Amino acid sequence: MAFKRRTVIKSEISTASMPDIIFMLLVFFMVTTVLREYEGLPIALPSATRIEKLESKRHTTHVWVNKSGLISIDDKRVSMSNVRLVMFAKISADIKLTTSLKADKDTPMKVILDLQQEFRHANALKVNYSSKTRVL
Repeated sequence: MAFKRRTVIKSEISTASMPDIIFMLLVFFMVTTVLREYEGLPIALPSATRIEKLESKRHTTHVWVNKSGLISIDDKRVSMSNVRLVMFAKISADIKLTTSLKADKDTPMKVILDLQQEFRHANALKVNYSSKTRVL
């Protein structure tokens, strides 16, 4: 005569701790993730005795110019002839936009003046010239 077992062994995996594991992974990746800073072009900023910080980085676009005249707007390389179009599109999207110009200290003044003219034509009139503090 065959006997039946009253206890049946279940081979299921418990999913009760799944939300805890997902939450711990989420917190781990949020803590260990490093956000990328603007890299732009390799430049050496000029020094100044008195500087002021930008009020808000939300309405700021970064323009980098190195000493050979290469221009980068928000980490995208742009030619001088396209600066006006790019800046006009950015100003149209955000009227409160401030342009942060970061130029190498050895950049020819002609390049900076040409950039200023392109900013004026694009109606980007709020320009911040970035520098590093001079230690006295």
